[in-house]
This record gives sequence, C-alpha cells and structure tokens, in this order.
Amino acid sequence: MPSLNIQRNDRVQVIAGSDRGKQGRVLRVIPDSNKVLVEHVHIVKKNVRPNPQKNIKGGIAEQEAAVHVSNVMLICPNCGPSRVGHKFEGDKKVRVCKKCDQVIETKGKKK
Repeated sequence: MPSLNIQRNDRVQVIAGSDRGKQGRVLRVIPDSNKVLVEHVHIVKKNVRPNPQKNIKGGIAEQEAAVHVSNVMLICPNCGPSRVGHKFEGDKKVRVCKKCDQVIETKGKKK
C-alpha cells in the first residue's frame, strides 16, 4: 500500500481542475488509487432510489467525489499551501513544510 503525504483531517487546497483554489478538510484517504475525499470539493450528483425500509427518499443527491492527490496541496498553518518533506526526529518520521521548514502536526494520531 503506497504512503501519501496527506492524511485524514488535514487542510488542503485544490491546485488543478474545475475546483481550483477551493480549500477543505480531508474526509478520507484512498491510498490504493492515490485519491482523497475533500469536504465541499468536486461535488457530483447521484441518483438515489427510494427505500421505505430505511426511510430514504428518492431523488438526486449531491456528494463529494474523490480527487487525485497530485491535484491537492497541503496547507501549512504558518505559511499556507506548500510542498511536504519528511525528516526524522529521534526515531519518528515527521512531515515538514518545504517553505518554512516547520514540522506539520498530525491531528489524528496523538499519543
């Protein structure tokens, strides 16, 4: 399984495509296909069938579709959108902003 520089709950900005310039939070990472699901970005319409057993009304629903990782850029809290590097702090590998050389904290994994 490939490793990605972007993780869940990161803030990213879309740098290519019809939603260029939009910012959002990563809802889900799909490493097998190198895609991420970003909140309020790449909205598509989906036809939904009614299901009375689950109280689902039919119609046209809008939902987010996956965006390729190469089309988004991580937003550094200090300097804005930037590329991501890695370095070792002790025995841990951490993400580093390429512009300001600050460590980018991971929100999901705190110990």
